[in-house]
Amino acid sequence: MIMRLATINDAEQILEIYSPYVLNTDISFETAVPSKEEMEKRIKSVLSNKPWIVIEDEKHILGYAYASVHNDRSAYRWSVDLSVYIRQDCRGIGLGKALYTALFHILKLQGYCNAYAIIVLPNESSVGIHEYFGSVKVAHYNNVGYKLGNWHDVGHWELSLTQHDSKPSEPVSIGNIDETDLFKAFEKGMQMIKSCR
Repeated sequence: MIMRLATINDAEQILEIYSPYVLNTDISFETAVPSKEEMEKRIKSVLSNKPWIVIEDEKHILGYAYASVHNDRSAYRWSVDLSVYIRQDCRGIGLGKALYTALFHILKLQGYCNAYAIIVLPNESSVGIHEYFGSVKVAHYNNVGYKLGNWHDVGHWELSLTQHDSKPSEPVSIGNIDETDLFKAFEKGMQMIKSCR
């Protein structure tokens, strides 16, 4: 297996992973599967500034994780939202922890301070992985989303990535992170898979 930055050419395989979460679960609040063109647009938008990473074997992408804009208002620019999705037949072997290990390392290199996960509840596995990395629950919305015939609660988890300086440097674009540093982040992620086995 290898880990790398995603490209828009990964959109089809990423959709194959994401679609069952949209169609069959309440994990995503989307109710219609986005088109390939829409997924390409999303990947391109994230990679214009932030990391979107995939893990793959010789044949398939097995999972992906990315950071997106937390809020468009300027003062929020040191914060990101998190997403991680794993192929249904590859869950439980440490891929999510591997992807997040690399993602958090990259986000720290970029200078981001906070990372937020929005989790539809109940979701023991998602809560578990975020709390494994030190995220803490900071909000709970009751019956905020309706999908698959039911109302669902949502919780927000917060992770502090770096120290909050009184005069923080501007976050660095993913395109300005040295390839050697990216490779080290991916290596850290892959080591997590070994430790989970």
